[in-house]
Amino acid sequence: MDEQQLIALVRDGDQSAFGQIVYLYKDKIVNFLYQLTGDYQKAVDLSQETFLRVYFKADKYRPIAPLSSWIYAIASNLAKTDLKKRRRMPIVSFEDLPPAAGPSTPSAEIHDSGLTANLRQALDKLNPRYRIPILLKDIEGYSQEEIACIIQRPVGTVKARISRGRAMLKKSLLLARRDGSSSPSTEMLDERF
Repeated sequence: MDEQQLIALVRDGDQSAFGQIVYLYKDKIVNFLYQLTGDYQKAVDLSQETFLRVYFKADKYRPIAPLSSWIYAIASNLAKTDLKKRRRMPIVSFEDLPPAAGPSTPSAEIHDSGLTANLRQALDKLNPRYRIPILLKDIEGYSQEEIACIIQRPVGTVKARISRGRAMLKKSLLLARRDGSSSPSTEMLDERF
């Protein structure tokens, strides 16, 4: 059954059709949100909220874009809102935490290489206006046109944000390699673009 039929059934209250949509997109959305937030539990929570909105707002979906674009747009907007809320919260250093506490990550990430850790840290510091298009393009494999539809910006803006974001990541990784440090450049928080 194609996505358009599934969402039409969801509009009519068919829970099994909704279950199929969740099955198709759950892992992709959790992964996307994890890449955005850096917190696996937060990603799971936001993905649940995403699918609740898909279910309760199915009548608002218009088939001008693929269903996946609509779902990613919902997830992206929830992540942006969450990131704004977290910026307002006080920041606690890892050094201030008890020794048993640490970041919430899947167990597979405990053995990250230095480059992977530097890249993840650089991505975390990157402004969401650059991070979201980069993740959608390079991790999720969406075209620039699909990303433009998801983030509701012109294709030219998407191209520019991907290019500028990649340049910031490259600069941060080169600085980390040269300095032997793992702290990304503060320029990555640039709000001008």
